[in-house]
Amino acid sequence: MRALGEHFAQGRLPISEYEQRVGAAADAVTRGDLRVLFADLPAPHPPFLVPPTWAAPPPQPLPYYPPANQAFGPPVQYGEMLSDRSKVVAGLLQIFLPFGVGRFYTGNYGIAIAQLVTCGGFGIWCLVDGIVLLVSGGHDGEGRRLRD
Repeated sequence: MRALGEHFAQGRLPISEYEQRVGAAADAVTRGDLRVLFADLPAPHPPFLVPPTWAAPPPQPLPYYPPANQAFGPPVQYGEMLSDRSKVVAGLLQIFLPFGVGRFYTGNYGIAIAQLVTCGGFGIWCLVDGIVLLVSGGHDGEGRRLRD
C-alpha cells in the first residue's frame, strides 16, 4: 500500500484508481495478486515483487557444432566437445610404443601408469588397447572424445 501511495503522490494514479488498488492490495492473498496491481506501473515496486539479482539463471555455454567433414567414427552428440588429441596417434603410440605411451598422450594417467607397472599386460593389454583406440576412439583425460 505504501508503494501505491508513492505512485499516487507522483500523479501516476487518479484517486479512484488508487482507492481501488489499495482495496485490492488489502484483499490480496498471494504475491501474484499484488503483482497484477503493479504490472502497468514503473518502479518503485514493493521489494518482495522485484526478483533478486541472484535468481537470474546462469549464462548457458554456447553449443558446439562438430565439423562438417567428419565422415568416420560415431556421430558427435550435440554439445559434445572434441579433444585436441587424435585417436589415430594415440592408437599407434599404444601399439608401437607399449607401456601406456598412448594413454600418457591422451592424459589418462591412471591407465597409463597401470600399463607401465604391468609392462602393458605383457604387451597384450597395450596391443588390444591400441586397436580399440584406433577402431572406436576413446576419451582424453578431461572426458572429451578423441578426434578422428
